[in-house]
Amino acid sequence: MKYQRGSAGISNAHGEPRPGRLMDEVRRCLRVKHYSLRTEQAYTGWIRRFILASGKRHPKDMGAPEVERFLSALAVHGRVAASTQNQALSALLFLYREVLAVDLPWLDNVVRAKRPQRVPSVLSREEVHRLLAAMEGRPWLLASLLYGTGMRLMECLRLRVKDVDFARNEITVREGKGGKDRHTVLPRTLLEPLQREIERARLIHANDLAQGFGATWLPFALARKYPGAPREFGWQYVFPSVQRSCDPRDGIVRRHHIDDSVLARAIKRARTQAAIDKPVSAHTLRHSFATHLLEGGYDIRTVQELLGHKDVSTTMIYTHVLNKGGRGVLSPLDR
Repeated sequence: MKYQRGSAGISNAHGEPRPGRLMDEVRRCLRVKHYSLRTEQAYTGWIRRFILASGKRHPKDMGAPEVERFLSALAVHGRVAASTQNQALSALLFLYREVLAVDLPWLDNVVRAKRPQRVPSVLSREEVHRLLAAMEGRPWLLASLLYGTGMRLMECLRLRVKDVDFARNEITVREGKGGKDRHTVLPRTLLEPLQREIERARLIHANDLAQGFGATWLPFALARKYPGAPREFGWQYVFPSVQRSCDPRDGIVRRHHIDDSVLARAIKRARTQAAIDKPVSAHTLRHSFATHLLEGGYDIRTVQELLGHKDVSTTMIYTHVLNKGGRGVLSPLDR
């Protein structure tokens, strides 16, 4: 596809913007619909790969054969997981439906890869104890919160000071998966360590204010509705980053929350020191939280609410990994 220069910039023969301008429009549509920054990065990455794999042709000049060829190449040659292939498909569907406003009948006929139903990896109570014993400092507190509350990793990292209620032993999770808020338990054993961490964040925030910074990022239009809120301590992250950085969304220098790679590296080291052979990630601690609650006799609806699952069938998977063997059946060999 050849691009020509017009009054509105570089475009193709149909008047569509070149890929560079197209990606700007993709980002704009994603932000209008309040998609997360990680989703924005993933979607723009897949759309860019699709354009490059198709010889830099404009998406409006392509259709079902190109999309199916791209997805097939991912599965056959790239050997990606079904979830990865489906993410690429979701990015392309968003491109055609939301950005280009193209209503093509073949979009509904594109088949999504079937995701295999896998049983999650779960640590025993003793393994959790060994893992946490091999950690210290902020990574230990983060890992303890994940296991003690059942929060997802980013829910924990994005935790704001105002959402920790020490009087009620409760944490409010804001904008969880699906944009839902929920409450979860605050472990009593973490009250003092978490209070110390918040005091540490208070000192960092005071220092930022003294240097002319201290305004945190607020979702949606809250910063315009409440101009003073970004500098209030209650809106600051419980786990602030060591350094300030430039926000890729608006170019403003702010102090973001701690990066997830810090905890990932700490868990990897602790797993080795604790001699745990199972794969362990931050999400493994969430799986262990749910499983151990069910083992403790709590009903599945309560666990569903604490985890923030939309459907109880999602929570039902933890009944398969309870410490009772396969589906709780006593083997005839043990009788």
